Amino acid sequence: MIGNSRLHWAWFAGDTLQDAWDTQHFPAAEVESIIQHWTSGLLPTTIFGEPFLSGYSSNPYLPLYIASVIPEQTPLWQTYPVAHVITLEDVPLLGVYPTLGIDRALAVLGAGETYNYPVLVIDAGTALTFTGVDDHRHLVGGAILPGLKLQLESLAHNTAALPSISLKRQLPNRWAIDTLTAIESGVIYTLLAGIREFIADWLQRFPNSPIALTGGDADLLLYYLHSRYPKFYPYLVTDRHLIFWGIKFVAITKNLAG
Repeated sequence: MIGNSRLHWAWFAGDTLQDAWDTQHFPAAEVESIIQHWTSGLLPTTIFGEPFLSGYSSNPYLPLYIASVIPEQTPLWQTYPVAHVITLEDVPLLGVYPTLGIDRALAVLGAGETYNYPVLVIDAGTALTFTGVDDHRHLVGGAILPGLKLQLESLAHNTAALPSISLKRQLPNRWAIDTLTAIESGVIYTLLAGIREFIADWLQRFPNSPIALTGGDADLLLYYLHSRYPKFYPYLVTDRHLIFWGIKFVAITKNLAG
């Protein structure tokens, strides 16, 4: 998965997830070198760690399934001989609109196939997104806003006096008496209030529906939600691999490797 901030990798043996990890984006020349080494049987250590290398067979042409939210990055990896690019047309959801992000589509598909439909996915990544699908795999809709870190970075980069901070696990005092806590309070409590509204509306429409959290800040967001709104606890689950469950489902049902 070519994401906004990183490349997200997963290694499957058949339909079983063996490992998942992230790397940085690579410049075009380095991607070309990586693929040349890969197809010659020399696996690039810039991508693959020891768990993969120790379990990899001698066949260099391992199928590579690609989904991307950065169009200019996609062709770099398509030069791999057994690359399969997954597009929105491959995702078996109804009612999708042409500009729906492939990451959102695959994540909600993966959540529905794993935890059942209807399902709401809250992706706490660079952007924080809500994506809901009903029990007929029909897109209900969603929303997009800046994620936790993006909000903090925006304040630090676009103001003269506010510092860059990292969020702590515990909730801050709502009524802060210092600048750092004031930033934490403003970002966290307004974000949680908005998330609460989306969850409450969703559960009114679809009682007992699972709500799956994914993305880099999913665990932190789950902790905050449990602390503030324990009534939502029975519906919430975190799963970092929702997009990969979606890719697996598409690859199997579409038989892209065949």
